[in-house]
Amino acid sequence: MAKALTAASVEKLNPNPEKRVEIPDGLLAGLYLVSQPSGRKSWAVRYRAAGAPRKLTLGPYPALDLVAAREAARTALRDAQTGADPAREKQAVRRQAKERGQGERDAFPSVARLFIERHAKPNNRRWKDAARILGLVPDPARPDEAEQPKTFIPAKKGIAARWEQRRVQDITRRDVIDLLDEMVEAGKPIAANRALATLRKMFNWAAGRDIVEANPAAGVKAPASETSRDRVLSDDELRVLWKACDDIGWPMGRFVQLLILTGQRRDEVAGMTWRELAVPNALWSIPRTRAKNDVAHDVPLSKAALALLEGLPTVAGDAGYVFTTTGETAVSGFSKAKLKLDEKMLAALRKEAAERGEDPNRVTLPAWRLHDLRRTAASGMAKLGISLPVIEKVLNHVSGSFSGIVGVYQRHSFADEKRAALEAWGEFVVQLDDPATATKDTETPTAA
Repeated sequence: MAKALTAASVEKLNPNPEKRVEIPDGLLAGLYLVSQPSGRKSWAVRYRAAGAPRKLTLGPYPALDLVAAREAARTALRDAQTGADPAREKQAVRRQAKERGQGERDAFPSVARLFIERHAKPNNRRWKDAARILGLVPDPARPDEAEQPKTFIPAKKGIAARWEQRRVQDITRRDVIDLLDEMVEAGKPIAANRALATLRKMFNWAAGRDIVEANPAAGVKAPASETSRDRVLSDDELRVLWKACDDIGWPMGRFVQLLILTGQRRDEVAGMTWRELAVPNALWSIPRTRAKNDVAHDVPLSKAALALLEGLPTVAGDAGYVFTTTGETAVSGFSKAKLKLDEKMLAALRKEAAERGEDPNRVTLPAWRLHDLRRTAASGMAKLGISLPVIEKVLNHVSGSFSGIVGVYQRHSFADEKRAALEAWGEFVVQLDDPATATKDTETPTAA
């Protein structure tokens, strides 16, 4: 008859270096102390289920001591007597946990985070745009990790929230089409195009890593046709816009005025820092890390641009932003500012129409975007006789005249030509504000 195990006998038991040994507990039939040749010890209970012998591993010693092992064994034996199979149930729990872990790993938000972290962020400075399109945003509860994609959370009503419980392997072509159709019906056709493009990239990346067998977005037609924008503000519109900027003042009014004078991209101007400005040399140097095309760019500052910058307040902050209200972050809220400008522009144009004896209610302001100011500057410089290659250099374009082999061998900086072009453009813009010299353009604004 087996002896009852004691805490001392369990502790002192020496392993058999040749084989694994099971020592039964004489006090509780079915409980065994398992001793491995390595010296590791664990507990197991043997019982019968459906007429077949079964074994359940309870846990390692000393994490599970003799008293706890006996209690766990008694519970298992009682369950077995009622017809249960504790060992099989434990296996099922483990399998479910494994499947759940695999499911979380392959869930759309998890794969999207991985795509952003391993592909988008290392290869695209605008990786946050891709994250936003996929419905992932920085966790507001973890502000110090706002640059870590792995901590991003699904945005409310975003794609990641929509497919939060879906494995990427289960997302079908029809799922993608349904998503795009809903976006179009909600009045967001261009956003639907961007979603399709980003999903296609993500699933291509996932397919290349054997996460999915096929890309469900492959071959899906863009839901909306896009045409190249050609909106250019007329001289009258530019004049009343400049005055509207004066009216709303700092910071957004001055920000838009510098957009007009420099012809640079919205985010490049918004992120301008005092360190990038060499005022004695009348030069603004945009580093490649901030330029959209990843090419460093020098922007000569016209007299009008310098006068504007010299009149700006300086907000203290380590970042050194020119256009900021906090000192720590660059200006934002472009849409809200644009609405204010639209209201003031339309009011000014209607007032002028009334003064001319025309019906002000027939005057409308065609839709425009801040990016159209870049096209307006380019068109305006062309009207002033500036050559296309110089305009492209001002805009920091790497396509067009400087694409292909020309871009490889053409290393002329065009510094003097760019300065002359922006100086002429700045003078033209400033004189528009003088009613005596303002150019009248009857094409826009339009009369209904």
